[in-house]
Amino acid sequence: MVEVVDARGLRCPLPVIRLARAASLLPPGSVVEVWATDPAADADVPAWCRMRGQEFLGAEADPEGGHTAYRVRTVDDT
Repeated sequence: MVEVVDARGLRCPLPVIRLARAASLLPPGSVVEVWATDPAADADVPAWCRMRGQEFLGAEADPEGGHTAYRVRTVDDT
């Protein structure tokens, strides 16, 4: 299951807050994909994963959509 969180146009800390909210509602092993345009998400999403014990799967720029997609696998209850 992949849950998409559209945080395009939102500034720090809102993309990570939306990620945390989505992750808390999903069972372990689920994937959350955060779409963000805020450059701070490059550091914020991996940092949140480290602090919360979640698995950062990587980031990929979407040149057509003008955003970056950050993928996180939920490991445990957040």
